[in-house]
Amino acid sequence: MNLLPRSHTEFTSPEYWDSFFKKRGRKAFEWYGEYNNLCGILHKYIKPADKVLMVGCGNSRLSEDMYDVGYHGIVNIDVSDIVIRQMTERNRKREEMSFVKMDVTQMSYEEGTFSVAVDKGTLDALAVDQEEATLATVNAMFREVSRVLRLGGRYIIISLLQEQVIQALVKHFAETSWPIRIHRVDMEKGDGDDGEFSLPVFAVVLTKFKALPNMKQIVEVCSGEDSPQRLESSDHLLTTVKEMQYYGLVRQQLAHSKPQAEQLQISLYSHLGSCARYTLWVVDSDKRCSNKFAIFIVPQGRETEWTFCTDAGRSSLSSSAGFERLVVVALSREHEYKDMESVKAELSCKVMELAPSSYRKGVQVPFLSIGEDIGSRTVRHRGHSELSGDYIVEDTDGDGGHIFRRLIFLTNQNVVQSEVRLLGSSSGKKRKQKKGSGGRKSGGGQLIDQSYLACQHHHAMLAGLAFLPPQVTEPQVLLVGLGGGLLAAFLNQHFPQVCLEVVEIDAEMSRVASEWFGFHHNNKVNVRIADGLDLIAQLAEKGEKRQVVMFDVDSKDTSLGLSCPPPAFLTPQFLTTTAQILDDGGVFVLNLVCRDEALQKSVMDRIGAVFPCVMAVDIPQEVNRVVFAYKSAQFSAAAAAAASSSIATPDAANGTCDGGVSQKPNAVAKSECVAGLQRELLERLGQSAKRLDRQIRSVSASCDVVLAECVADLQQLTV
Repeated sequence: MNLLPRSHTEFTSPEYWDSFFKKRGRKAFEWYGEYNNLCGILHKYIKPADKVLMVGCGNSRLSEDMYDVGYHGIVNIDVSDIVIRQMTERNRKREEMSFVKMDVTQMSYEEGTFSVAVDKGTLDALAVDQEEATLATVNAMFREVSRVLRLGGRYIIISLLQEQVIQALVKHFAETSWPIRIHRVDMEKGDGDDGEFSLPVFAVVLTKFKALPNMKQIVEVCSGEDSPQRLESSDHLLTTVKEMQYYGLVRQQLAHSKPQAEQLQISLYSHLGSCARYTLWVVDSDKRCSNKFAIFIVPQGRETEWTFCTDAGRSSLSSSAGFERLVVVALSREHEYKDMESVKAELSCKVMELAPSSYRKGVQVPFLSIGEDIGSRTVRHRGHSELSGDYIVEDTDGDGGHIFRRLIFLTNQNVVQSEVRLLGSSSGKKRKQKKGSGGRKSGGGQLIDQSYLACQHHHAMLAGLAFLPPQVTEPQVLLVGLGGGLLAAFLNQHFPQVCLEVVEIDAEMSRVASEWFGFHHNNKVNVRIADGLDLIAQLAEKGEKRQVVMFDVDSKDTSLGLSCPPPAFLTPQFLTTTAQILDDGGVFVLNLVCRDEALQKSVMDRIGAVFPCVMAVDIPQEVNRVVFAYKSAQFSAAAAAAASSSIATPDAANGTCDGGVSQKPNAVAKSECVAGLQRELLERLGQSAKRLDRQIRSVSASCDVVLAECVADLQQLTV
């Protein structure tokens, strides 16, 4: 039986509701829950002696149930003549309760007649869109309800708070400065008779105040039985309601559907702050598991690791844990936590709402983690960059008892921008330092371990030095992007013969690198605060050359799927300009972070159109790809000669032109050029690997792996 409107505009039609209740008959239609769902909230705001107006009563049993527990002063109104006659007949024995046919936008009651008005679904039925006529009707209802309420009276609205509903409600009552408090209704005890509404249900409580000049509206939310949380503004209220709606839908989806293909992310807030206290990922196994449900607490400071910050990492963790559903929980750096037991106590009730349908109530749910505590995190510095926004420098405990210092941009908190290892241990015990680990003081007086290079893509970028001819003893290297100064400091420490020039557009990052990450200038390092695009263009105009150019600069606009470098660095024109400042035999090294496969291929094609030899190394468990582009005038000239020598059409049988001189086809000539370049580079890479091993033993294994992959690329190189 079709009991819902064919068009949403029918909700405003009395004829629709007459037809609806004829079809429905005497069976109650409970919009958004029954009395046992709502009584906990209603009893907080309604006294038995109150005179209550039930707006758009329909044939709901709510007023009957309230009457039976002592609320006798109830007046019910509705636009449907049929439902008013039905309800009057059904409630003949409830003599003090009345049912009246009346339009809520044009009520005949005197001002201040009622102390409470209850609206269960009527606002949602009227606010079907944001058209001007609809809003006029809704605002007329608000004005009439306000008029018939006494000063200090309550207007209680039971609603799904769809976008157009809450927008209209907030806008109207912001002008009156009435305090607004929103409760999420607990529907666990009964879901209504038809179960037709799956969205979370809310109770909005408005209190009629006399407007005062410059009075700031009080805005609060309550989730279940929690204490009210006061919000800063109505905009914050809109955001909070959306989050509660999302959480409600997620709960229903997780409880009643098959395992999720995608990992759902949920943020849990508390009254302690406006940022999420916990972030949860729900990871379902695609295999049948005897163990059904577990919670994994990520220790503080480790949430940026691949295992915890990526879908693939969390899937691997879930597979290792062996549970049908694993909820991975990360703790916020903006909150404080006492210990693991207090975290478990906070989460225990909430996470149980995410249990799979196969979970049997009463079975203990295990909490998993690494170690027995929640780890530690100390914020050393907070700052702001005009280009990157707010950032923090924090120290965290890591593997092996080490302390790590990290730079985090708060716009992307799951990504570590820079990381160094501090000399000393988290336990306070002195650790034996590696030979050559050195140590430079940073902010707070801690020593930086100069032998440690955190990022694997930096290891790969170092291997680019192996492409240089052996006669280049003091290479001039241009590095675009300083960040925390880690790659620059490592180059300076372990390759003292390198003349390093660093260009960084953000002066704040240069200061952070010096004060907190142990980066220092000397006669071999020159840092310029400038735009790398402009600097390279200026160098090309002046005809200046470098042996190595490295791009390690992030993009602030990740909407294209390109996180590093910014798109302007990868245009054909700028790649050509970059090639112009490289010496013959020089190498261009690029840290490429691109999640769009088609875009990545396009970038590689562009680089290949400019440089005669291009190789790439993908970094395991990261999205980084390090690209090596080798500049060779010899190869370019040979390839051009091969192309021009094949302009005349060769004889198909013997490959000769009309002049009788044997000419090799274009592809064959290019192949010989490539083979020559391969032999030269393979020999050079073999020699350079030994040189790198002697210079930086701490990362030699990483460099050897990169070089081996480069050799493999060379052996398969085709033009």
